[in-house]
Amino acid sequence: MSIKKVGILTAGGLAPCLSTAIGRLLERYTEIAPEIEIICYTSGYKGLLLGDKITVDADMRANAAVLYEHGGSPIGNSRVKLTNIADCEKRGLVKPGENPLAVAANQLVKDKVDVLHTIGGDDTNTTAADLAAYLADNDYKLIVVGLPKTIDNDVFPIKQSLGAFTAAEEGAKYFENVVSEHNANPRMLIVHEVMGRSCGWLTAYTAKIYRERLAKRNLLPALGLNKERLDVHAIFIPEMAIDIKAEAARLSQVMDEQDNVNIFISEGAGLEAIIAEMEAAGEEVPRDAFGHAKLDAVNPGKWFGSQFAKLLNAEKVLIQKSGYYARAAASNKEDLALIKLCADKAVEAALAGIGGVVGHDDDQNDELRAIEFPRIAGGKPFNIDESWFDDLLAGIGQAKGAKVECAH
Repeated sequence: MSIKKVGILTAGGLAPCLSTAIGRLLERYTEIAPEIEIICYTSGYKGLLLGDKITVDADMRANAAVLYEHGGSPIGNSRVKLTNIADCEKRGLVKPGENPLAVAANQLVKDKVDVLHTIGGDDTNTTAADLAAYLADNDYKLIVVGLPKTIDNDVFPIKQSLGAFTAAEEGAKYFENVVSEHNANPRMLIVHEVMGRSCGWLTAYTAKIYRERLAKRNLLPALGLNKERLDVHAIFIPEMAIDIKAEAARLSQVMDEQDNVNIFISEGAGLEAIIAEMEAAGEEVPRDAFGHAKLDAVNPGKWFGSQFAKLLNAEKVLIQKSGYYARAAASNKEDLALIKLCADKAVEAALAGIGGVVGHDDDQNDELRAIEFPRIAGGKPFNIDESWFDDLLAGIGQAKGAKVECAH
């Protein structure tokens, strides 16, 4: 198959890899196949449905490395599910009676796109697979090659998704300032809510990096500036059962000794219990186009803060969320290396006519390859038996809770 035109889109929430991934795709095509035309659909699948696009010119190609310096997505994102016809109609993306898959497919045909690169999470890439299948059924050959964007690091069977390393580092930096609030009030409870709907990897890894950075800081214990007060005192994630009474007993002692308690929680920790409590009280839980509960409405950080404030007799509760700060950052060195590796493989796969989502395949000895779309799924849980997580819990004096089945 001769490839003449490539389309690129980013979709879903932001992650610290989108701008970099676009930049590297532009660079790599320019390096090895400069004759191929490239267009970028704006605002993800919304732009595809509406035909809104940017044609990449020679100046953009020459300056693609500038995108490495920035977070966000220069071409824009949106949350659109092409198989959710009612939502697409409601938002004015298709006319009544139109099939969004058909509208998107017709636009790709009109634009003469041979390869579509989708940079997003499991919803983005499985939607792309639906689109490719629809086109194949209608005798149009389209190669879809995705890149796995999610700071949650929760895509089966991908070992490490793009942007997660950076998000963890940025979350750790964020908390370095927030934790200084511990001495603004006696008996202070600080809750750091980290993104991660069904996977606690980001929360755990953010705490790991924060503690590693804390170990290198200059302190003055004699004047109250000590590691014990600045440390992480508890970590709550979806994959691990939470015994609130037992933890409250342990943390009460920390509060009495240090005059503050610092808790890291995943936004998905205890989610089902909180939703059940809200619905039992007659509250409606808003959901997005994919059927996911909107976490800003559920507000797990506030719920945990309320529970522990009473149990710890806290005088003040501070709840801080690092998600939007972390997810909009530019890629760090660790992610930059991974993104370049995956983007180059994505171009290689596209030119070879191989579709799929590029990543290190957990089920095939971590081989970097275009993983078949039917094997891509979200909700991969964090393995709480990782040795570094055992060390992390031991370091803060927290007992490991039993594994729980994550079904978000």
